[in-house]
Amino acid sequence: MKKIFQITLGIVTSVGGFLEIGSITTAAQAGASFGYQLVWAILLGTLCIAFLVEMSGRFAAVSKHTIPDAMRERFGINFYVVPLFVMLGVSLLVLGAEMGGVAAALEMATGIKLPIWAIPVALISWGLLWRATFSIIENGVSLLGLVTVAFAIGAMKLHPDYGAVARGAVPTLPRQDAAHYWFVAVSVLGASISPYLYYFYSSGAIEEKWDETYIGTNRAIAAIGMGFGGFLSIAVLILAAMVFHPRGISVEHY
Repeated sequence: MKKIFQITLGIVTSVGGFLEIGSITTAAQAGASFGYQLVWAILLGTLCIAFLVEMSGRFAAVSKHTIPDAMRERFGINFYVVPLFVMLGVSLLVLGAEMGGVAAALEMATGIKLPIWAIPVALISWGLLWRATFSIIENGVSLLGLVTVAFAIGAMKLHPDYGAVARGAVPTLPRQDAAHYWFVAVSVLGASISPYLYYFYSSGAIEEKWDETYIGTNRAIAAIGMGFGGFLSIAVLILAAMVFHPRGISVEHY
């Protein structure tokens, strides 16, 4: 029963971590600009992050080390300091984007302008990072990610052409604006394959004291959680392809 509960919470955490503001934005841009043609990029990104998350969880369960710990011990601090600072810079950029996404969502919900929300959102984020336990951040905050199920419901309500969606799962050359097409494709992959996600995941495995008996649990969380996150990302693309693409609306801001 404990493992089933952990699988459920792990899947919720995976969805909350996978479909964040970067994935939502890039999926919306892909759908608005190219219809269903870039579904394959989301599928590829989902497959890659599922493998990476599974490997990081399995590594943590067997070695009892997080990914950063293992890198430091195996290669030494002189080597480790380089990816450390790179990850710090990337994480700061992601944190800024996430706080901007929260402020944008609050603006849409309340009508109060985004800049007014910036400082309260930053203070709440700081409070969570400074005072909240790992469990609250991992499970409590990630539960909020389930609001993204609304994208899937919206996509089904619009009755898309599922045949066209399936054809978009096969990589094709762009029909127009090749530079923009590949830029968006790379952006989708970059938003999906986020290093912080599997760093965080391996830390969660250590926090929950996983061992070799959790390898099956880990695979279920990686496959189902990331798969469901990818499914919701495709739902965002479908909505943008049906609402924006026929009208020639380009997604440039929230």
